[in-house]
Amino acid sequence: MLANSSQLILRNLDDLQGPVLFVEPEADQLARQLPALGQISCFTTDAAVKQQWQQAGAEVYFSATPAFSQQFATAVLFYPKSKELLADNLARIASALQPDAQLYVVGDNKGGIKSLVNHAEKLGLHAHKLDNAKHCLWFSLTGDLSQLKPGAISQFNIQHKGHNLTICSLPGVFNHGKLDTGTALLLQHLGHIQDGKVLDFACGAGIIGAALKQQAPGIELYCSDISALATAATNATLQANQLSGQVIAADGLPAQPQLFKHIVSNPPFHTGIKTDYSISEAFIAQSAARLQSGGTLTLVANNHLAYQQLLEQAFGKVNILAKANGFVIYQAVKK
Repeated sequence: MLANSSQLILRNLDDLQGPVLFVEPEADQLARQLPALGQISCFTTDAAVKQQWQQAGAEVYFSATPAFSQQFATAVLFYPKSKELLADNLARIASALQPDAQLYVVGDNKGGIKSLVNHAEKLGLHAHKLDNAKHCLWFSLTGDLSQLKPGAISQFNIQHKGHNLTICSLPGVFNHGKLDTGTALLLQHLGHIQDGKVLDFACGAGIIGAALKQQAPGIELYCSDISALATAATNATLQANQLSGQVIAADGLPAQPQLFKHIVSNPPFHTGIKTDYSISEAFIAQSAARLQSGGTLTLVANNHLAYQQLLEQAFGKVNILAKANGFVIYQAVKK
């Protein structure tokens, strides 16, 4: 299966001259569909995309701060869901582009790419529309990238049980710049976690993991996220608060340790711009398999999402700990 934006790239292959760098592509089969364009590489901060492109034999740069080993004649950027990331990603790849490199941007109309002309102008760049198909747009992008700087880690503070926590975040990371309502509610219902191996799944900026480690220093904390931007932010959050924990970039639950006593999450329910229950369904099923007997899964979700049914299918029973401000706190116990 190919995303519409990936299909539009295949329609415009004649524009691409190798070596080609694809920047933050979709988690689909595009890498396997590309013909011999010369050397093909991928820069991504998504662990699922990393796996797809590595399996296709492409060189993959997976990091919040990539160190490129070559110069590229062409770069293809997928327009990001977080608009701040366009300038960030351009700044990250600028040093890896040949002086006369060609830049292209592709994106779904529903993802906001129609605003690219104005967006590029604000960055001192020029975007020129080249193609329109599959409800997507294909642009060339020109201008001086040298003035662009990748987003630096920013900080904000929250209070948790009478203690201050410094939270570090990056553009594109969930909870960037502020504590969201759902996570704030979840933090009020984690007093049962006092020991054992604990996983903060989809850790984002590391708010939940840091709060857990602060309230119960004896836990063995693990934080995981599919995003290298998120794991970089979480590492910075733990360091800023002098807290210890293992931070892992993984698509799904990390492979180790095999069992957890507690899993906590404000889980994602989007793939790109679309609601996608398959992410949560896989997470809940994996959690049921990876919790020790008597262990708990505690999560927060928007109240319009069908999480209770998914939890009941995996655990048999689910408790509702709280409802407020459009969110629900669910807890399931492994038998």
